[in-house]
Amino acid sequence: MKLAFKIKNLIPSPLAEQNLSNSEIWDTEELQIDSSKRYLVSAHSGKGKTTFLSILNGTRTDYSGEAILNEKLLSDFTPKDWAQLRREHISFVSQTLSLFPNLTALENIQLKNQLTHFLEESQIVEMAKQLEVEHLLYKNTETLSLGQKQRIAIIRSLCQPFQLLLLDEPFSNLDNVNIEKASQLISTHCEMQNAGFILASLGEEYFFKYDEKLNL
Repeated sequence: MKLAFKIKNLIPSPLAEQNLSNSEIWDTEELQIDSSKRYLVSAHSGKGKTTFLSILNGTRTDYSGEAILNEKLLSDFTPKDWAQLRREHISFVSQTLSLFPNLTALENIQLKNQLTHFLEESQIVEMAKQLEVEHLLYKNTETLSLGQKQRIAIIRSLCQPFQLLLLDEPFSNLDNVNIEKASQLISTHCEMQNAGFILASLGEEYFFKYDEKLNL
């Protein structure tokens, strides 16, 4: 299923009192997001990057204006609708990472994969090798560094079918070598699924080619 978002005059409540005149997303007459494309969303901290991705993922509903997916208002989606979308069509690497600290890195990844049965364990291990975290798979995530946790969260996000991958500053604790490896892995899996992504950053473009660049 191809995903087509339309954003119309959207103003999130946390930003309602701010000057949004320079934004290419907030309070625009209409913005379209096509799940087959790659987007970069750039902004300083506090301008709403996380809020924007959370609206598209259905975890933020405090906004005015309209957010529409495939001609249906996001506000009309039920919890069951969102569960299906997040299981089959939209994957998300959040800033908080949402890893369970008392589970191993592999167990955190498997929790996602058990919902979808999308990958074989050998494929998960191969991704861990590519991102140089294979030796950490059997360690509890509470013992890992932030950069290691980010790589585990990226692997977990790829353990499901998706048309759109949402990436909220996914490389903030990685050096350039590891960013390039993670970028290559993400690109490969997006190409395999004919999927696009939206990457939110503080302005860095990393190692991707984008179809569209937006500013908040």
